[in-house]
Amino acid sequence: MKVNGVELAYVEEGDGPLALLLHGFPESGAATYRHLVPALAHAGYRAVAPNMRGFAPSALPAGDGILFDDLVDDALGLHDAFHGDGNAVIVGHDWGAATTWAAVTKEPERWSRVVASDVPPLRFFAPYAATYEGIERLNHFWFFQMDLAETILAADDMSYLYQVMQRKWTGPDYDVTGDFEAAREALREPARLRAALSLYRNNFGPHQMGTPQWEAEQFALWGALPSQPTLYLHGTHDNSVALDQAALDEIEAALPEGSEAHFIQGAGHIVPAEKPDEYNERVIAFLQKDV
Repeated sequence: MKVNGVELAYVEEGDGPLALLLHGFPESGAATYRHLVPALAHAGYRAVAPNMRGFAPSALPAGDGILFDDLVDDALGLHDAFHGDGNAVIVGHDWGAATTWAAVTKEPERWSRVVASDVPPLRFFAPYAATYEGIERLNHFWFFQMDLAETILAADDMSYLYQVMQRKWTGPDYDVTGDFEAAREALREPARLRAALSLYRNNFGPHQMGTPQWEAEQFALWGALPSQPTLYLHGTHDNSVALDQAALDEIEAALPEGSEAHFIQGAGHIVPAEKPDEYNERVIAFLQKDV
């Protein structure tokens, strides 16, 4: 499917209102949502899980990598391409969650319900990222700025990436092999890995991050809160963005009427894949409930 001049690969299943499912780094749409796609199809939705631009087999973008604006425009373009209407729902994880927060506020009339996991709204994420704990836990943001990161990530058939995914980004007793294999297929080519790292270099670069201009740009993109009922889910063992119950309650209180926020017990950062039964149950129950 060609969107904004870039061919995007996707998996699709079901008929009904569009459910657009957006993944994060270093994952793929098909892997992250391999359990949710058939569950949504069974529940009466047309589930579409694309690979973001640059992640094989989607096309590489022209120019200097990926800008956050591109991901937002791709989400809106996919809504058009799949003939979505105001009943469409959007689901995002990690970078997909940040994209979701932006897309539903940029053009709210397109979406009826919102689901996001493991990256909270910017007004909560930004202060956390500037704390000692946030800097330590999000240290891949800084590592990925280095040219050396490409060499280390590519070495030994991407074994470093496997270790990070298994030891840091997923919960205890979860076997990340399937997710890693999908990530490796998506990013094996040097140009694709470089494009994926540009997510961090272009949008959280060391010379602009934290400056007044950067903050203004980021808050203009995804600083507003949705107007639609929203479900926010977060793994209790997320070692990138660690939240306690008070923080989760604060997020829920800030979201519009009819919204919910829940922990997924035992899950790390890749909640949709790690705990699919609870995740799917909560997502579908939320989408189908009366508000």
